[in-house]
Amino acid sequence: MQLKRITICVALAFAPGAFAAEASLPEVVVTAPAMQQPLVVTTDPRKPRQPIPAHDGAEYLKTIPGFSVIRKGGTDGDPVFRGMAGSRLNILLDGEQILGGCGGRMDPPTAYIFPSSYDKITLLKGPQTVLYGPGNSAGTVLFERNFARRSDTGVGFDGSATAGSFGRADMMGDVHGGSPDWYARAIATNSRAGDYKDGNGISVHSAYSRWSANAAIGLTPSDGTRVELSMAQSDGKAAYADRSVDGSKFARDNVGLKADWKNADHGLLDKVEAQLFRNYIDHVMDSYSLRSGGNPASMMAAMNPDRTTTGGRIAGTLNFSDATQLKLGLDAQSNIHTGRTGAAPGYMGDYTLKPRVEDANFQNHGLFGEATHQYAEEARVIGGLRVDWWKAQDKRATVDMMGMVANATQNQSRSDTLTSGFARYERDVLSNAGTVYLGLGHTERFPDYWEAITKESLTTTSSFNTRSEKTNQLDIGMTFKQGDMSASLSGFYGKISDFILIRSGITKGMRTGLSITRNISATTWGGEANAAWQFASQWKVDGSLAYVRGNNDTDGTALAQISPLEGRVGTTYDNGVWSVGGLLRLVASQDRFAANQGNIVGTDIGRTGGFGILSLNASWRATKDVLVSAGADNLANRVYAEHLSRGGVMVAGFPAPTTRVNEMGRMLWLKGNLKLD
Repeated sequence: MQLKRITICVALAFAPGAFAAEASLPEVVVTAPAMQQPLVVTTDPRKPRQPIPAHDGAEYLKTIPGFSVIRKGGTDGDPVFRGMAGSRLNILLDGEQILGGCGGRMDPPTAYIFPSSYDKITLLKGPQTVLYGPGNSAGTVLFERNFARRSDTGVGFDGSATAGSFGRADMMGDVHGGSPDWYARAIATNSRAGDYKDGNGISVHSAYSRWSANAAIGLTPSDGTRVELSMAQSDGKAAYADRSVDGSKFARDNVGLKADWKNADHGLLDKVEAQLFRNYIDHVMDSYSLRSGGNPASMMAAMNPDRTTTGGRIAGTLNFSDATQLKLGLDAQSNIHTGRTGAAPGYMGDYTLKPRVEDANFQNHGLFGEATHQYAEEARVIGGLRVDWWKAQDKRATVDMMGMVANATQNQSRSDTLTSGFARYERDVLSNAGTVYLGLGHTERFPDYWEAITKESLTTTSSFNTRSEKTNQLDIGMTFKQGDMSASLSGFYGKISDFILIRSGITKGMRTGLSITRNISATTWGGEANAAWQFASQWKVDGSLAYVRGNNDTDGTALAQISPLEGRVGTTYDNGVWSVGGLLRLVASQDRFAANQGNIVGTDIGRTGGFGILSLNASWRATKDVLVSAGADNLANRVYAEHLSRGGVMVAGFPAPTTRVNEMGRMLWLKGNLKLD
């Protein structure tokens, strides 16, 4: 086994008083969250953590073993789990799906996620559930807000503020209150930063500003009944070091309605959940708002895609006995993508005065069922089936920005019926201190907008008829917790038919630099491991390990966009009031790559060298409600770039671009948390 070709995340940390008397107080998290039940990782996004607390969804997911982020600038990177990106990773916001508008993935779903506005993040690894929509070949990520009916009338507040180098400033406020019969909640976030500098002191075009506002009001006439109406708005701007345009608008408007009912008598029908939502994304990328040297009068100065996603879900839980439970439901989703291009406002060809033109639409209806049967005190079987009916329309007349190349699939429609399912066996061992499991999953994924609409095929000007992707995966592992020790291990082996591969730099006749979509066969395998030991009252050591390797079986080459071996080692001492600690991140070189091949987000550039990054942190618990934490990330001011980083481009006013977008140099930060109930 060649370790330099593996993706691994190792973390050792002496965590702050996790088992001490003050365990209920917030702590600085310097290690990745561990898997505490089969294939499930749950973490609290509001805890202060090192490196500097995340400002978007992708940066937060990067702290979980097996995740990487494709770097583009200071924000809005794309998350990659076990080498899989894009729609292979299902991401839901309180049960809602959100899809970006940019054809170049400037705004992935995580660009519209503000982690601190959620109470819990859950990762479900692999195709081992059918409850949360189609296509989760890599996994499902749930950003969720907690709910519990109030027992009295009152108001609470949860807030934080962060300041750091390079103009970093974050604020979050969460006000919530109500009575046993109703509740209301309002959450606001604001995050901004200037252009950061790498370890050589060279500025990177990476400044951003982001804000969000969320509100919800609900009725709770009984312990088992809730009806909630929610709304959200957000927007932002972001500079990009990997392309010739920046994002000057990331607007999201959302409205949602959900209802829950739970049977107080615990009869056959135990629970019913229903949800409706609408998400509208309005995105602008231009060459003039966030950089000098642009030409606002250019006819291609601005591009303004948008997407409207509407959907709903209803599910019921049936308890056939104390040992057998079945969840049944259906969900539906429709999204319409439009766009317009032109000059800056006020110039001839102003894009804001042009009509939006629809280029594609997608519809999906799914029927699912997932059952759990406890057939012995220490053993259970979980399984599920899902059927999805897909339909898509290609509305493009041309495939190039100048409108000169005809679309080979103009006004064509396609429909597919796709099936997914899984079965998993779990057994408690070691006097219920541990659990072992074995699962087999199958999922079929419809090509997404970026694979079917924004690329070409090898033989035509359109990739609209790319075949659906089919994944068969074996998952195996264990969890263990006893006294002051805990551990987990998860491994997977996947065979992927019709894997959707993106290749760039293609020439067709007189046209060059094209990107195409192509189906291949692929194999991926690897896993993650965690271990923790509370060896003293004020000290804890824990570690995590993640490994992934991918092969392009059709071409006999490496599968592109696979991260290198990575490790984390940390120490922390906590006496319940003060804590100090450190984190050492180690990343090996990566020699396995497939140049100009990859996914909808990025393609391989070439080999990368290894690096090590040392960070330090400290915290002070002033009271049970107040925590002050501080940190120094990349203490040695190391110059480095991630293997999955996008390539740099020339930006006026900045030094010549590097092969990849370099990561941040030394970052000093300070964060305060306040919670009042």
